[in-house]
Amino acid sequence: MKELKSLLKYFNNYKWLLIAGLVCIVLQNIFQIFIPISVRSGLNGVVEYLKNSNKNSAPISSFVIWNVFTIIGLALVRGIFMFLMRQTIIVMSRRIEFDQRNDIYNHYQSLDTKFYKKNRTGDLMARLTEDVSRVRNFIGPALMYAINLIILIFLVVYFMFHVNAELALFTLLPLPVLSLSVYFVNQIINNRSTKIQAQLSTLTTISQETFSGIRVIQSFVQEKSVEQHFKNEAAEYKKLSLSLAKVEAVYFPFVGLLIGLSTIIVIWKGGILVGERKISVGNIAEFVLYVNMLVWPVTSLGWVASIIQRAVVSQKRINEFLNIKSAIINSSEPLTKSINGEIEFKNVSLTYENTGIQAIKNLSFKINAGERIAIIGKNGIGKTTIAQLLTRMLDASEGEILIDGINIKNWDLKSFRSQIGYVPQDVFLFSDTVKSNILFGTDEKKSDEVITKFAKYAAIDNEIKRLQDGYYTVIGERGVTLSGGQKQRISIARALIKEPKILLLDDCLSAVDNTTEAQLMNNFQNLFKDKTVINITHRLAHLDLYDKVLEMNENGFVIKK
Repeated sequence: MKELKSLLKYFNNYKWLLIAGLVCIVLQNIFQIFIPISVRSGLNGVVEYLKNSNKNSAPISSFVIWNVFTIIGLALVRGIFMFLMRQTIIVMSRRIEFDQRNDIYNHYQSLDTKFYKKNRTGDLMARLTEDVSRVRNFIGPALMYAINLIILIFLVVYFMFHVNAELALFTLLPLPVLSLSVYFVNQIINNRSTKIQAQLSTLTTISQETFSGIRVIQSFVQEKSVEQHFKNEAAEYKKLSLSLAKVEAVYFPFVGLLIGLSTIIVIWKGGILVGERKISVGNIAEFVLYVNMLVWPVTSLGWVASIIQRAVVSQKRINEFLNIKSAIINSSEPLTKSINGEIEFKNVSLTYENTGIQAIKNLSFKINAGERIAIIGKNGIGKTTIAQLLTRMLDASEGEILIDGINIKNWDLKSFRSQIGYVPQDVFLFSDTVKSNILFGTDEKKSDEVITKFAKYAAIDNEIKRLQDGYYTVIGERGVTLSGGQKQRISIARALIKEPKILLLDDCLSAVDNTTEAQLMNNFQNLFKDKTVINITHRLAHLDLYDKVLEMNENGFVIKK
Protein backbone atom coordinates (compact mmCIF):
# COMPACT_ATOMS: atom_id res chain seq x y z
CA MET A 1 0.00 0.00 0.00
CA LYS A 2 3.01 2.34 0.33
CA GLU A 3 2.81 3.03 -3.41
CA LEU A 4 -0.61 4.64 -2.88
CA LYS A 5 0.78 7.25 -0.44
CA SER A 6 1.45 9.52 -3.40
CA LEU A 7 -2.34 9.92 -3.76
CA LEU A 8 -2.62 11.75 -0.42
CA LYS A 9 -2.00 15.13 -2.05
CA TYR A 10 -5.02 14.56 -4.30
CA PHE A 11 -7.21 13.52 -1.38
CA ASN A 12 -6.17 16.71 0.40
CA ASN A 13 -7.38 18.77 -2.58
CA TYR A 14 -10.83 17.22 -2.35
CA LYS A 15 -11.00 16.56 1.39
CA TRP A 16 -14.45 18.15 1.78
CA LEU A 17 -15.94 15.87 -0.86
CA LEU A 18 -14.30 12.93 0.91
CA ILE A 19 -15.63 14.03 4.31
CA ALA A 20 -19.13 14.56 2.89
CA GLY A 21 -18.94 11.11 1.31
CA LEU A 22 -17.92 9.52 4.62
CA VAL A 23 -20.85 11.19 6.39
CA CYS A 24 -23.24 9.91 3.72
CA ILE A 25 -21.84 6.38 4.05
CA VAL A 26 -22.37 6.44 7.82
CA LEU A 27 -25.92 7.83 7.55
CA GLN A 28 -27.06 5.41 4.85
CA ASN A 29 -25.81 2.50 6.96
CA ILE A 30 -27.54 3.80 10.07
CA PHE A 31 -30.87 4.00 8.26
CA GLN A 32 -30.24 0.57 6.74
CA ILE A 33 -29.53 -1.02 10.12
CA PHE A 34 -32.89 0.15 11.49
CA ILE A 35 -34.80 -1.78 8.81
CA PRO A 36 -34.19 -5.23 10.42
CA ILE A 37 -35.11 -3.72 13.81
CA SER A 38 -38.44 -2.53 12.37
CA VAL A 39 -39.02 -5.97 10.81
CA ARG A 40 -38.31 -7.64 14.17
CA SER A 41 -40.68 -5.27 15.92
CA GLY A 42 -43.41 -5.83 13.38
CA LEU A 43 -43.05 -9.63 13.32
CA ASN A 44 -43.01 -9.86 17.13
CA GLY A 45 -46.11 -7.67 17.27
CA VAL A 46 -47.96 -9.96 14.85
CA VAL A 47 -46.92 -13.05 16.81
CA GLU A 48 -48.11 -11.49 20.08
CA TYR A 49 -51.39 -10.51 18.44
CA LEU A 50 -51.98 -14.06 17.22
CA LYS A 51 -51.24 -15.43 20.69
CA ASN A 52 -53.66 -13.02 22.40
CA SER A 53 -56.24 -12.47 19.63
CA ASN A 54 -59.10 -13.77 21.80
CA LYS A 55 -58.23 -11.27 24.54
CA ASN A 56 -57.22 -8.30 22.43
CA SER A 57 -59.91 -6.83 20.21
CA ALA A 58 -57.76 -4.00 18.81
CA PRO A 59 -57.13 -4.42 15.02
CA ILE A 60 -53.63 -5.40 13.91
CA SER A 61 -53.88 -3.71 10.48
CA SER A 62 -52.92 -0.21 11.67
CA PHE A 63 -49.86 -1.64 13.43
CA VAL A 64 -48.77 -3.55 10.33
CA ILE A 65 -49.37 -0.55 8.04
CA TRP A 66 -47.35 1.68 10.35
CA ASN A 67 -44.45 -0.80 10.28
CA VAL A 68 -44.61 -1.11 6.49
CA PHE A 69 -44.49 2.64 6.00
CA THR A 70 -41.66 2.90 8.54
CA ILE A 71 -39.63 0.34 6.59
CA ILE A 72 -40.38 2.10 3.28
CA GLY A 73 -39.43 5.47 4.78
CA LEU A 74 -36.15 4.11 6.12
CA ALA A 75 -35.37 2.57 2.72
CA LEU A 76 -36.13 5.84 0.91
CA VAL A 77 -33.94 7.94 3.24
CA ARG A 78 -31.20 5.34 2.97
CA GLY A 79 -31.51 5.51 -0.84
CA ILE A 80 -31.08 9.31 -0.77
CA PHE A 81 -27.88 9.07 1.25
CA MET A 82 -26.63 6.24 -0.98
CA PHE A 83 -27.14 8.53 -3.98
CA LEU A 84 -25.26 11.36 -2.23
CA MET A 85 -22.53 8.90 -1.24
CA ARG A 86 -21.89 8.11 -4.90
CA GLN A 87 -22.16 11.75 -5.93
CA THR A 88 -19.37 12.67 -3.52
CA ILE A 89 -16.95 9.72 -3.56
CA ILE A 90 -17.27 8.85 -7.26
CA VAL A 91 -17.16 12.52 -8.34
CA MET A 92 -14.04 12.97 -6.18
CA SER A 93 -12.42 9.98 -7.90
CA ARG A 94 -13.14 11.40 -11.35
CA ARG A 95 -11.62 14.74 -10.42
CA ILE A 96 -8.53 13.06 -9.00
CA GLU A 97 -8.28 10.99 -12.19
CA PHE A 98 -8.38 14.23 -14.20
CA ASP A 99 -5.68 15.84 -12.03
CA GLN A 100 -3.41 12.81 -12.01
CA ARG A 101 -3.63 12.31 -15.76
CA ASN A 102 -2.71 15.96 -16.33
CA ASP A 103 0.17 15.74 -13.83
CA ILE A 104 1.59 12.71 -15.63
CA TYR A 105 1.16 14.37 -19.03
CA ASN A 106 2.89 17.55 -17.84
CA HIS A 107 5.68 15.51 -16.26
CA TYR A 108 6.22 13.65 -19.53
CA GLN A 109 6.65 16.98 -21.29
CA SER A 110 9.28 18.11 -18.80
CA LEU A 111 11.52 15.05 -19.28
CA ASP A 112 14.55 15.15 -21.53
CA THR A 113 15.23 13.19 -24.71
CA LYS A 114 17.24 10.52 -22.84
CA PHE A 115 14.02 9.41 -21.15
CA TYR A 116 12.24 8.95 -24.47
CA LYS A 117 15.16 7.00 -25.90
CA LYS A 118 14.96 4.53 -23.02
CA ASN A 119 11.17 4.09 -22.89
CA ARG A 120 8.63 2.95 -25.45
CA THR A 121 5.73 5.16 -26.49
CA GLY A 122 3.22 2.36 -25.93
CA ASP A 123 4.35 1.98 -22.32
CA LEU A 124 4.02 5.73 -21.77
CA MET A 125 0.48 5.62 -23.18
CA ALA A 126 -0.51 2.61 -21.05
CA ARG A 127 0.56 4.36 -17.85
CA LEU A 128 -1.28 7.53 -18.82
CA THR A 129 -4.54 5.74 -19.66
CA GLU A 130 -4.97 2.19 -18.38
CA ASP A 131 -2.94 2.59 -15.17
CA VAL A 132 -4.63 5.86 -14.23
CA SER A 133 -8.05 4.24 -14.78
CA ARG A 134 -7.13 1.38 -12.46
CA VAL A 135 -6.03 3.82 -9.78
CA ARG A 136 -9.31 5.69 -10.25
CA ASN A 137 -11.21 2.47 -9.56
CA PHE A 138 -9.45 2.28 -6.20
CA ILE A 139 -10.07 5.94 -5.34
CA GLY A 140 -13.77 5.66 -6.24
CA PRO A 141 -15.62 2.32 -6.08
CA ALA A 142 -13.06 0.36 -4.06
CA LEU A 143 -12.63 3.06 -1.42
CA MET A 144 -16.38 3.63 -1.19
CA TYR A 145 -17.24 -0.05 -0.80
CA ALA A 146 -14.34 -0.70 1.59
CA ILE A 147 -15.42 2.10 3.95
CA ASN A 148 -19.03 1.02 3.58
CA LEU A 149 -18.03 -2.56 4.46
CA ILE A 150 -16.13 -1.51 7.58
CA ILE A 151 -18.96 0.68 8.90
CA LEU A 152 -21.68 -1.85 8.05
CA ILE A 153 -19.83 -4.77 9.68
CA PHE A 154 -19.24 -2.67 12.81
CA LEU A 155 -22.95 -1.75 13.08
CA VAL A 156 -24.23 -5.23 12.22
CA VAL A 157 -21.89 -7.00 14.65
CA TYR A 158 -22.76 -4.51 17.40
CA PHE A 159 -26.52 -5.05 17.01
CA MET A 160 -26.08 -8.82 16.66
CA PHE A 161 -24.24 -9.06 19.99
CA HIS A 162 -26.73 -6.64 21.52
CA VAL A 163 -29.55 -9.07 20.69
CA ASN A 164 -27.79 -12.37 21.50
CA ALA A 165 -24.05 -12.95 21.75
CA GLU A 166 -24.31 -16.73 21.30
CA LEU A 167 -26.27 -16.51 18.03
CA ALA A 168 -23.96 -13.72 16.81
CA LEU A 169 -20.89 -15.92 17.34
CA PHE A 170 -22.44 -18.81 15.43
CA THR A 171 -23.53 -16.48 12.62
CA LEU A 172 -20.06 -14.94 12.20
CA LEU A 173 -18.26 -18.29 12.44
CA PRO A 174 -17.48 -18.53 8.66
CA LEU A 175 -15.91 -15.03 8.52
CA PRO A 176 -12.38 -15.97 9.76
CA VAL A 177 -12.21 -18.57 6.97
CA LEU A 178 -13.19 -15.80 4.56
CA SER A 179 -10.47 -13.48 5.89
CA LEU A 180 -7.75 -16.12 5.43
CA SER A 181 -8.92 -16.89 1.90
CA VAL A 182 -8.83 -13.17 1.02
CA TYR A 183 -5.24 -12.92 2.27
CA PHE A 184 -3.95 -15.84 0.20
CA VAL A 185 -5.99 -15.10 -2.91
CA ASN A 186 -4.82 -11.48 -2.96
CA GLN A 187 -1.21 -12.60 -3.27
CA ILE A 188 -2.10 -14.54 -6.39
CA ILE A 189 -4.17 -11.65 -7.78
CA ASN A 190 -1.34 -9.17 -7.18
CA ASN A 191 1.27 -11.27 -9.01
CA ARG A 192 -0.96 -12.00 -11.97
CA SER A 193 -2.15 -8.38 -12.22
CA THR A 194 1.46 -7.21 -12.47
CA LYS A 195 2.11 -9.56 -15.38
CA ILE A 196 -1.13 -8.52 -17.10
CA GLN A 197 -0.26 -4.80 -16.90
CA ALA A 198 3.22 -5.39 -18.30
CA GLN A 199 1.80 -7.43 -21.18
CA LEU A 200 -0.79 -4.75 -21.89
CA SER A 201 2.01 -2.21 -22.29
CA THR A 202 3.68 -4.56 -24.78
CA LEU A 203 0.47 -4.81 -26.82
CA THR A 204 0.03 -1.03 -26.80
CA THR A 205 3.60 -0.53 -27.99
CA ILE A 206 3.22 -3.05 -30.83
CA SER A 207 -0.02 -1.41 -31.96
CA GLN A 208 1.47 2.09 -31.88
CA GLU A 209 4.57 1.05 -33.83
CA THR A 210 2.51 -0.88 -36.38
CA PHE A 211 0.15 1.96 -37.16
CA SER A 212 2.95 4.54 -37.24
CA GLY A 213 5.01 2.42 -39.62
CA ILE A 214 2.15 1.01 -41.69
CA ARG A 215 3.64 2.24 -44.98
CA VAL A 216 6.90 0.44 -44.31
CA ILE A 217 5.05 -2.75 -43.34
CA GLN A 218 2.93 -2.66 -46.49
CA SER A 219 5.81 -1.80 -48.81
CA PHE A 220 7.81 -4.79 -47.53
CA VAL A 221 4.69 -7.03 -47.56
CA GLN A 222 5.15 -7.89 -43.88
CA GLU A 223 1.47 -7.76 -42.84
CA LYS A 224 1.32 -11.49 -42.05
CA SER A 225 4.52 -11.40 -40.02
CA VAL A 226 3.40 -8.39 -37.99
CA GLU A 227 -0.06 -9.90 -37.54
CA GLN A 228 1.43 -13.13 -36.22
CA HIS A 229 3.66 -11.20 -33.81
CA PHE A 230 0.63 -9.32 -32.48
CA LYS A 231 -1.38 -12.56 -32.21
CA ASN A 232 1.37 -14.19 -30.18
CA GLU A 233 1.52 -11.29 -27.72
CA ALA A 234 -2.30 -11.05 -27.60
CA ALA A 235 -2.46 -14.80 -26.87
CA GLU A 236 -0.05 -14.30 -23.96
CA TYR A 237 -2.27 -11.46 -22.65
CA LYS A 238 -5.34 -13.71 -22.97
CA LYS A 239 -3.54 -16.50 -21.14
CA LEU A 240 -2.59 -14.20 -18.25
CA SER A 241 -6.10 -12.68 -18.09
CA LEU A 242 -7.74 -16.12 -18.05
CA SER A 243 -5.44 -17.26 -15.26
CA LEU A 244 -6.64 -14.31 -13.17
CA ALA A 245 -10.27 -14.93 -14.16
CA LYS A 246 -9.99 -18.56 -12.99
CA VAL A 247 -8.90 -17.42 -9.54
CA GLU A 248 -11.80 -14.97 -9.32
CA ALA A 249 -14.23 -17.56 -10.72
CA VAL A 250 -13.43 -19.89 -7.80
CA TYR A 251 -13.18 -17.19 -5.17
CA PHE A 252 -16.52 -15.39 -5.55
CA PRO A 253 -18.73 -18.52 -5.43
CA PHE A 254 -16.75 -19.65 -2.38
CA VAL A 255 -17.62 -16.37 -0.66
CA GLY A 256 -21.30 -16.87 -1.54
CA LEU A 257 -21.14 -20.37 -0.05
CA LEU A 258 -19.84 -19.01 3.24
CA ILE A 259 -22.61 -16.38 3.35
CA GLY A 260 -25.24 -19.03 2.66
CA LEU A 261 -23.76 -21.15 5.41
CA SER A 262 -24.20 -18.25 7.83
CA THR A 263 -27.90 -18.01 6.93
CA ILE A 264 -28.41 -21.72 7.56
CA ILE A 265 -26.64 -21.41 10.92
CA VAL A 266 -28.92 -18.48 11.89
CA ILE A 267 -32.08 -20.46 11.19
CA TRP A 268 -30.78 -23.63 12.87
CA LYS A 269 -29.31 -22.04 16.00
CA GLY A 270 -32.02 -19.38 16.14
CA GLY A 271 -34.75 -22.06 16.21
CA ILE A 272 -33.02 -23.74 19.15
CA LEU A 273 -32.77 -20.44 21.04
CA VAL A 274 -36.44 -19.61 20.36
CA GLY A 275 -37.36 -22.99 21.81
CA GLU A 276 -35.31 -22.10 24.87
CA ARG A 277 -37.12 -18.72 25.00
CA LYS A 278 -33.80 -16.81 24.81
CA ILE A 279 -34.79 -14.89 21.67
CA SER A 280 -37.99 -14.17 19.76
CA VAL A 281 -39.10 -15.26 16.29
CA GLY A 282 -38.57 -11.68 15.18
CA ASN A 283 -34.92 -11.95 16.17
CA ILE A 284 -34.41 -14.82 13.69
CA ALA A 285 -35.84 -12.65 10.90
CA GLU A 286 -33.65 -9.77 12.13
CA PHE A 287 -30.49 -11.92 11.99
CA VAL A 288 -31.35 -13.27 8.55
CA LEU A 289 -31.62 -9.69 7.30
CA TYR A 290 -28.32 -8.81 8.97
CA VAL A 291 -26.63 -11.73 7.23
CA ASN A 292 -28.14 -10.69 3.89
CA MET A 293 -26.92 -7.14 4.48
CA LEU A 294 -23.42 -8.56 4.61
CA VAL A 295 -23.83 -10.59 1.40
CA TRP A 296 -22.82 -7.87 -1.09
CA PRO A 297 -20.21 -6.10 1.08
CA VAL A 298 -18.50 -9.35 2.05
CA THR A 299 -18.84 -10.76 -1.47
CA SER A 300 -17.33 -7.53 -2.79
CA LEU A 301 -14.41 -7.94 -0.41
CA GLY A 302 -12.52 -10.03 -2.95
CA TRP A 303 -13.45 -7.62 -5.74
CA VAL A 304 -12.31 -4.63 -3.68
CA ALA A 305 -9.09 -6.43 -2.75
CA SER A 306 -8.49 -7.19 -6.43
CA ILE A 307 -9.00 -3.54 -7.38
CA ILE A 308 -6.66 -2.40 -4.60
CA GLN A 309 -3.96 -4.85 -5.69
CA ARG A 310 -4.27 -3.71 -9.31
CA ALA A 311 -4.20 -0.08 -8.20
CA VAL A 312 -1.01 -0.72 -6.21
CA VAL A 313 0.63 -2.25 -9.28
CA SER A 314 -0.55 0.59 -11.53
CA GLN A 315 0.43 3.35 -9.10
CA LYS A 316 3.85 1.75 -8.74
CA ARG A 317 4.26 1.91 -12.52
CA ILE A 318 3.10 5.55 -12.50
CA ASN A 319 5.45 6.45 -9.64
CA GLU A 320 8.39 4.93 -11.50
CA PHE A 321 8.02 7.61 -14.17
CA LEU A 322 6.92 10.44 -11.87
CA ASN A 323 10.04 9.92 -9.75
CA ILE A 324 12.30 10.35 -12.78
CA LYS A 325 13.77 13.84 -12.85
CA SER A 326 14.88 15.56 -16.02
CA ALA A 327 18.60 16.13 -16.37
CA ILE A 328 17.83 19.36 -18.27
CA ILE A 329 16.74 21.88 -15.62
CA ASN A 330 17.07 25.58 -14.89
CA SER A 331 19.79 26.98 -12.64
CA SER A 332 18.84 28.58 -9.34
CA GLU A 333 18.65 32.07 -10.89
CA PRO A 334 18.03 31.65 -14.64
CA LEU A 335 18.35 34.57 -17.05
CA THR A 336 15.27 35.54 -19.06
CA LYS A 337 16.58 38.46 -21.08
CA SER A 338 16.72 38.70 -24.87
CA ILE A 339 19.68 37.01 -26.59
CA ASN A 340 21.82 38.51 -29.37
CA GLY A 341 22.86 35.26 -31.05
CA GLU A 342 26.59 34.87 -30.34
CA ILE A 343 27.48 31.19 -29.90
CA GLU A 344 30.72 29.65 -28.61
CA PHE A 345 31.70 26.02 -27.94
CA LYS A 346 34.67 25.55 -25.59
CA ASN A 347 36.17 22.06 -25.58
CA VAL A 348 32.74 20.48 -25.69
CA SER A 349 32.46 16.68 -25.51
CA LEU A 350 29.38 14.49 -25.35
CA THR A 351 29.08 10.76 -24.67
CA TYR A 352 25.67 9.11 -24.90
CA GLU A 353 24.94 7.32 -21.62
CA ASN A 354 22.73 4.60 -23.11
CA THR A 355 25.28 3.51 -25.74
CA GLY A 356 28.60 4.80 -24.47
CA ILE A 357 29.28 6.30 -27.91
CA GLN A 358 31.21 9.58 -27.91
CA ALA A 359 29.36 11.82 -30.35
CA ILE A 360 31.75 14.80 -30.23
CA LYS A 361 35.10 15.38 -28.53
CA ASN A 362 36.84 18.61 -27.51
CA LEU A 363 34.84 20.66 -30.02
CA SER A 364 35.57 24.40 -30.07
CA PHE A 365 34.25 27.10 -32.40
CA LYS A 366 32.66 30.54 -32.29
CA ILE A 367 29.79 32.07 -34.29
CA ASN A 368 29.28 35.80 -34.11
CA ALA A 369 25.80 37.26 -33.77
CA GLY A 370 24.17 37.82 -37.15
CA GLU A 371 26.39 35.39 -39.09
CA ARG A 372 25.05 32.82 -41.56
CA ILE A 373 26.87 29.55 -41.02
CA ALA A 374 26.76 26.25 -42.90
CA ILE A 375 27.95 23.14 -41.08
CA ILE A 376 28.77 20.21 -43.34
CA GLY A 377 30.26 16.76 -42.76
CA LYS A 378 29.74 13.06 -43.28
CA ASN A 379 27.02 11.00 -41.60
CA GLY A 380 27.48 10.19 -37.92
CA ILE A 381 30.11 12.85 -37.34
CA GLY A 382 27.97 14.69 -34.73
CA LYS A 383 26.25 17.49 -36.67
CA THR A 384 22.78 16.77 -35.23
CA THR A 385 24.35 16.52 -31.77
CA ILE A 386 25.40 20.17 -32.14
CA ALA A 387 21.77 21.11 -32.82
CA GLN A 388 20.58 19.17 -29.77
CA LEU A 389 23.20 20.84 -27.59
CA LEU A 390 22.28 24.31 -28.88
CA THR A 391 18.59 23.74 -28.04
CA ARG A 392 19.54 22.13 -24.69
CA MET A 393 17.85 18.87 -25.56
CA LEU A 394 21.16 17.47 -24.29
CA ASP A 395 23.82 18.84 -21.95
CA ALA A 396 27.51 18.46 -22.70
CA SER A 397 29.47 15.82 -20.78
CA GLU A 398 32.52 18.13 -20.71
CA GLY A 399 33.28 21.72 -21.64
CA GLU A 400 30.81 24.57 -21.88
CA ILE A 401 28.55 26.26 -24.41
CA LEU A 402 28.27 30.04 -24.22
CA ILE A 403 25.39 32.12 -25.55
CA ASP A 404 26.35 35.82 -25.63
CA GLY A 405 29.26 34.90 -23.36
CA ILE A 406 27.00 33.26 -20.74
CA ASN A 407 26.89 29.53 -20.05
CA ILE A 408 23.83 28.03 -21.73
CA LYS A 409 22.84 26.36 -18.44
CA ASN A 410 22.35 29.79 -16.84
CA TRP A 411 19.63 30.82 -19.31
CA ASP A 412 15.98 30.18 -18.46
CA LEU A 413 15.09 27.10 -20.48
CA LYS A 414 11.67 28.24 -21.70
CA SER A 415 12.79 31.78 -22.46
CA PHE A 416 15.92 30.57 -24.26
CA ARG A 417 14.12 28.01 -26.42
CA SER A 418 11.44 30.53 -27.32
CA GLN A 419 14.15 32.65 -28.99
CA ILE A 420 15.47 29.78 -31.14
CA GLY A 421 13.78 28.64 -34.33
CA TYR A 422 14.64 24.96 -34.66
CA VAL A 423 13.73 22.79 -37.65
CA PRO A 424 14.79 19.22 -36.81
CA GLN A 425 15.99 16.59 -39.22
CA ASP A 426 12.94 14.44 -38.48
CA VAL A 427 10.11 16.81 -39.43
CA PHE A 428 6.96 16.29 -37.35
CA LEU A 429 3.56 17.73 -38.27
CA PHE A 430 0.36 17.29 -36.28
CA SER A 431 -2.91 15.90 -37.63
CA ASP A 432 -4.47 19.36 -37.83
CA THR A 433 -4.86 22.19 -40.34
CA VAL A 434 -1.88 23.67 -42.15
CA LYS A 435 -2.59 26.97 -40.39
CA SER A 436 -2.54 25.36 -36.93
CA ASN A 437 0.73 23.59 -37.71
CA ILE A 438 2.38 26.89 -38.65
CA LEU A 439 0.93 28.69 -35.61
CA PHE A 440 2.26 25.94 -33.36
CA GLY A 441 5.55 27.83 -33.42
CA THR A 442 4.19 30.75 -31.38
CA ASP A 443 1.91 31.45 -28.43
CA GLU A 444 0.90 34.80 -29.92
CA LYS A 445 -2.17 35.34 -32.06
CA LYS A 446 -1.25 35.99 -35.68
CA SER A 447 -3.42 37.27 -38.50
CA ASP A 448 -3.88 35.36 -41.74
CA GLU A 449 -1.72 37.98 -43.48
CA VAL A 450 1.19 37.32 -41.11
CA ILE A 451 0.83 33.54 -41.54
CA THR A 452 0.85 33.97 -45.32
CA LYS A 453 3.92 36.21 -45.12
CA PHE A 454 5.99 33.62 -43.29
CA ALA A 455 4.70 30.84 -45.54
CA LYS A 456 6.05 32.87 -48.48
CA TYR A 457 9.41 33.18 -46.73
CA ALA A 458 9.36 29.36 -46.46
CA ALA A 459 8.49 29.10 -50.19
CA ILE A 460 5.33 27.08 -49.47
CA ASP A 461 2.49 29.63 -49.81
CA ASN A 462 1.57 28.80 -53.43
CA GLU A 463 1.45 25.07 -52.76
CA ILE A 464 -0.71 25.55 -49.67
CA LYS A 465 -3.21 27.60 -51.66
CA ARG A 466 -3.49 24.77 -54.18
CA LEU A 467 -4.61 22.36 -51.45
CA GLN A 468 -8.34 21.59 -51.24
CA ASP A 469 -9.06 23.94 -48.35
CA GLY A 470 -5.90 26.04 -48.52
CA TYR A 471 -4.54 26.90 -45.09
CA TYR A 472 -7.53 25.14 -43.49
CA THR A 473 -6.72 21.79 -45.09
CA VAL A 474 -6.43 19.09 -42.44
CA ILE A 475 -3.30 17.05 -43.04
CA GLY A 476 -3.01 13.42 -41.92
CA GLU A 477 -1.04 12.09 -38.98
CA ARG A 478 2.58 13.28 -39.22
CA GLY A 479 1.58 15.15 -42.39
CA VAL A 480 1.13 11.91 -44.32
CA THR A 481 -0.90 13.64 -47.08
CA LEU A 482 2.00 15.99 -47.96
CA SER A 483 5.24 15.42 -49.80
CA GLY A 484 8.57 15.45 -47.98
CA GLY A 485 9.48 18.89 -49.31
CA GLN A 486 6.10 20.35 -48.34
CA LYS A 487 6.41 19.02 -44.80
CA GLN A 488 9.90 20.47 -44.48
CA ARG A 489 8.85 23.92 -45.65
CA ILE A 490 5.74 24.02 -43.43
CA SER A 491 8.04 23.11 -40.56
CA ILE A 492 10.36 25.97 -41.59
CA ALA A 493 7.39 28.39 -41.66
CA ARG A 494 6.54 27.23 -38.13
CA ALA A 495 10.06 28.15 -37.00
CA LEU A 496 10.08 31.49 -38.84
CA ILE A 497 6.77 32.77 -37.47
CA LYS A 498 8.21 32.97 -33.96
CA GLU A 499 10.80 35.44 -35.35
CA PRO A 500 13.70 33.82 -33.48
CA LYS A 501 17.06 35.36 -32.66
CA ILE A 502 18.78 32.15 -33.84
CA LEU A 503 17.51 30.02 -36.71
CA LEU A 504 18.80 26.45 -36.58
CA LEU A 505 18.16 24.18 -39.59
CA ASP A 506 19.17 20.54 -39.11
CA ASP A 507 19.39 19.01 -42.59
CA CYS A 508 15.78 20.06 -43.24
CA LEU A 509 16.25 21.00 -46.90
CA SER A 510 17.08 17.50 -48.13
CA ALA A 511 13.71 17.10 -49.89
CA VAL A 512 13.72 20.44 -51.75
CA ASP A 513 15.45 21.13 -55.04
CA ASN A 514 18.46 23.44 -55.47
CA THR A 515 16.35 26.31 -56.83
CA THR A 516 13.97 26.25 -53.84
CA GLU A 517 16.90 25.99 -51.44
CA ALA A 518 18.49 29.08 -53.01
CA GLN A 519 15.17 30.93 -52.75
CA LEU A 520 14.85 29.97 -49.10
CA MET A 521 18.37 31.13 -48.22
CA ASN A 522 17.82 34.47 -50.01
CA ASN A 523 14.58 34.89 -48.05
CA PHE A 524 16.45 34.19 -44.83
CA GLN A 525 18.98 36.90 -45.69
CA ASN A 526 16.18 39.44 -46.02
CA LEU A 527 14.34 38.23 -42.93
CA PHE A 528 17.35 37.63 -40.66
CA LYS A 529 19.61 40.56 -41.47
CA ASP A 530 20.92 40.86 -37.91
CA LYS A 531 20.17 37.37 -36.65
CA THR A 532 22.16 34.17 -36.56
CA VAL A 533 21.37 31.41 -39.07
CA ILE A 534 22.94 27.94 -38.83
CA ASN A 535 22.24 25.40 -41.54
CA ILE A 536 23.42 21.85 -40.88
CA THR A 537 23.46 20.13 -44.25
CA HIS A 538 24.97 17.46 -46.48
CA ARG A 539 24.58 19.50 -49.63
CA LEU A 540 27.40 21.70 -50.86
CA ALA A 541 25.30 23.88 -53.22
CA HIS A 542 24.93 27.64 -52.70
CA LEU A 543 27.77 27.89 -50.19
CA ASP A 544 28.33 31.42 -51.44
CA LEU A 545 25.19 32.44 -49.51
CA TYR A 546 26.94 31.83 -46.16
CA ASP A 547 29.39 34.00 -44.26
CA LYS A 548 31.27 30.93 -43.09
CA VAL A 549 31.28 27.24 -44.01
CA LEU A 550 32.51 24.77 -41.38
CA GLU A 551 33.34 21.20 -42.33
CA MET A 552 33.15 18.87 -39.35
CA ASN A 553 35.49 15.89 -38.95
CA GLU A 554 36.86 13.70 -36.14
CA ASN A 555 39.25 16.48 -35.06
CA GLY A 556 36.72 19.30 -34.97
CA PHE A 557 36.07 21.88 -37.69
CA VAL A 558 37.87 22.86 -40.85
CA ILE A 559 36.94 26.31 -42.16
CA LYS A 560 36.05 25.90 -45.82
CA LYS A 561 35.16 29.54 -46.30
